[in-house]
Amino acid sequence: YLVFNTIGNLTTREAQVACFRNVAAHLQPGGCFVIEVGVPDLQRLPPGETRVVFDFGEDHVGIDEYYIANQSLISHHFTRRGDRWELDSIPFRYVWAAELDLMAELAGLRLRERWAGWRREPFTSQSRSHVSVWEKQAG
Repeated sequence: YLVFNTIGNLTTREAQVACFRNVAAHLQPGGCFVIEVGVPDLQRLPPGETRVVFDFGEDHVGIDEYYIANQSLISHHFTRRGDRWELDSIPFRYVWAAELDLMAELAGLRLRERWAGWRREPFTSQSRSHVSVWEKQAG
């Protein structure tokens, strides 16, 4: 399983596809692969802009910088540590549910279930994240 957007830490499509293939190679028929990942939040990105502030607090400021053409972003985290601010920038490749399903299919997995969260809420067009379960097929 991969939780909390871990699949996005693989920053190329090729690496993400390889992950699915590697998982499938280690599963027995009927075995499952589970991913928790956010739905890309591009609705918050104003037309013509590439950055969105996702957190603005006293001790933390978070800014996502989008590169739409290659489905990537860099998540910038400014954190106050005493009297100074530190910056951590994390590269990420966002991926849509349909693309994950295709990666799974290429690896011999079939979508078994998809929810909006761990409490098995229905996944809808308004969902901000999903938990998806793919099952390895026999043969």
